[in-house]
Amino acid sequence: MPGNTFPLTVAIATLLLAAHACAETDARASVTTQTRTWRKAHERAIVDELTEFLSIRNVATNVDDMRRNAAYAEQMLARRGFRTRQLSAATDAPPAVFGELLTPGAHRTLIFYAHMDGQPAPVQAWLTDPWRPLLRDGPLRNGTATVVDPTAAAIFDPQWRIYARSASDDKGPIVALAAALDAVRAAGRKPSINIKVLFEGEEERGSPHLAALLDMNRDLLDADAWVLCDGPVHSSRRMQMFFGARGMLGVEMTAYGALRPLHSGHYGNWVANPAVALAHLIAELRDEHGRILIPGFYDDVRALTDDERAALAALPEVETDLQRELGIARPESDLRLADRLMAPALNVRGLAAGNVGADAENAIPTQARLSIDFRLVPGQTERRVRERVEDFLRAQGWWIVRDEPRSDERLAHPKIMRVTWAAGYSGERTDMTLPVSRAIAATLDRTREQPVIKIPMLGGSVPMSLFADHTGRPVLGVPIVNHDNNQHGSNENLRLQNLWDGIEVYAALFTDLDW
Repeated sequence: MPGNTFPLTVAIATLLLAAHACAETDARASVTTQTRTWRKAHERAIVDELTEFLSIRNVATNVDDMRRNAAYAEQMLARRGFRTRQLSAATDAPPAVFGELLTPGAHRTLIFYAHMDGQPAPVQAWLTDPWRPLLRDGPLRNGTATVVDPTAAAIFDPQWRIYARSASDDKGPIVALAAALDAVRAAGRKPSINIKVLFEGEEERGSPHLAALLDMNRDLLDADAWVLCDGPVHSSRRMQMFFGARGMLGVEMTAYGALRPLHSGHYGNWVANPAVALAHLIAELRDEHGRILIPGFYDDVRALTDDERAALAALPEVETDLQRELGIARPESDLRLADRLMAPALNVRGLAAGNVGADAENAIPTQARLSIDFRLVPGQTERRVRERVEDFLRAQGWWIVRDEPRSDERLAHPKIMRVTWAAGYSGERTDMTLPVSRAIAATLDRTREQPVIKIPMLGGSVPMSLFADHTGRPVLGVPIVNHDNNQHGSNENLRLQNLWDGIEVYAALFTDLDW
C-alpha cells in the first residue's frame, strides 16, 4: 500500500508559499532600495527642479501668479509622459493642472492631490526673499543658519533645509511625486496603478471654485481613491497617514466707534472703544481653555468610532518635547494634542485697532478689526456655523451689517459689527477599515523602518470633504514634509530627509499597491 503523501504535499506547499512571500518581500524592499540608490545619484537635479519651481511667485490671490505656476507644473508632468490639461471653473479663477498616466493592465486608479498656491509672504517678516530659495544647513537658530551653495556640494546632508514660500506646502510634495516616477522608471519598473494628479491653484483661499471644478470634470477626475499630499508628518517626526481633516471657515469682523478718532482724556469711558468691545467679544466666544462658548456649537459634531479612538490611543506622546521645542510652559488644554485636534476650534488669527509702541496715540480708535478661523469637524456645516455665530452676535446686542454702516444705522444701534465670511468647507473622516485604507497603510508600513502612524483626522484643513462629497470616492492623506516647517509663516522650509522619504513613499504607492 503506498505511503501517505499528504504531509509531504503540505510541506512542499508551505515551502512554496514561504518562498513566494519572501520573493514578494524582497521585491518590495528592492523598490525602496532602488529608489534610494537613484535618488542619491540625482539629489542635485531634484533640488534644482524644486528650486526653479519655488522661484515662481505663487500668492493664492494673484491669478497671474498661479497661471505661471500652472504652466510650469504642466510642463513638469508632460516631460514625464503625462497627458495634461489645465482646468478652470471660472474665467477669473486660477487654473488647476490635471495629469494622467495610464498603465496597461492596471485595474486600479489613484488620483494624487496637492496645491501649487501659497499664503502671502510679507518680505519684511522673512530672513530673505521668500521667492529666492536658499539651502541652509538646518533650522534657523537665533534667526540664522548657514547658507549652503548647492552647486558646490558633493553630498547633500539630509538635515539641510530649503527655505522658500511653499517649499513644504505643497511644492515639495509635487516634486517628490515627479521624482518618484523618475526613480521607478530608472529601475526598469512600471507603475502597478493608473496615476492621475490634480494640482490646485487656490487652496490657500479656501478652494472657492474646487467644488464646481470637480462637478465639471467628474469623468476626468474619476478614480478608486484620492491621496492628498498636503500636510506634515507626525510631531514625533514619524511618517503618518491621515484618514480625515478638519474643515475651514474664516470670518472678518469690524466693530465701529465714533466717526473720527477722539482724545482719550476728553472722551474716554464716554464714547465706546471698539477695541475694548472686541476684547470682550473674544472672551464671550471662547474660554481660556479653547472651548467655544457659542450655544449649540458642538451639537452637530459626529462622534469618533471605536477604530478611530483606538488609533488615537496608540499615538506616541509628543507633548513634553513640543512644549520644550515651542518654549511654552503649558498648553491651553489638558487634553493631548491629538485628542484636541479631533474637536472644533476657534482661532483668533488677527486683531487690528489703533497703534502701539512709538506710534501709539492717546486716542479712541474709530474701528477695530477681528479675524477668526474656525476649524470644523465632521457633522458640522459652514451654513450652520455661520447661523450660530451670527445668532450669538445678535444675542449679545450686535447689529450686523455687510457693508460700511449707514448714518441712520450708526444713530440707531450702539453696537455695530460688519461681518464678512470667506469661502470654506466641512470636515471629513474616511473609514479606516476600508480595503483601500488598509492597503495604503500596509504599503506605507512596508516602506518605512517604523510602522506609519495612523491618525483619524489631521488638525489642519484640506478640502477632503469636497472630494468626498463631489466624487463619492474615499479620500486619504499621505503627507511627507517636516512638522516644524513654518507652514503659512515666515521662513517656511523643507528638510531634505523628508523630501527623500517622500520620494520613496510615493514610489512604493506607484508600484506596490493593490486591494
